[in-house]
Amino acid sequence: MAGYSGTPLAKKLCIKENACVVAIDPPQAYYALLQPLPSSVRFADAFDGTTDIVHLFVKDRAALATSLALYRKTLAHDATVWVSWPKKASKLPTDITEDVIREVALPLGFVDVKVCAIDEVGRA
Repeated sequence: MAGYSGTPLAKKLCIKENACVVAIDPPQAYYALLQPLPSSVRFADAFDGTTDIVHLFVKDRAALATSLALYRKTLAHDATVWVSWPKKASKLPTDITEDVIREVALPLGFVDVKVCAIDEVGRA
């Protein structure tokens, strides 16, 4: 379980039965952190019109902007995009904050939903 709530990470990320999830540059322990998963969840290496959730792990604004612009053009309108970045406490270099994500994502038509801890290093 990630974070402090005791809620499983897959539930926090709204991963439901039969969902197709694409994780971009996830941490090594990502798939273990998602356990337990609902039945029939599948992971794909690339996203398309059938992708339900893209989980992007990013450390800099430029990569975030490039990725979100591509997703907006390619993903189905109802697909969910989670953006994870290093917490300040992790001491990993990043220029990403919640405000930066909003500055990049909202003008593209994405909707700000929520923030949750992924592990001790990152958040989504």
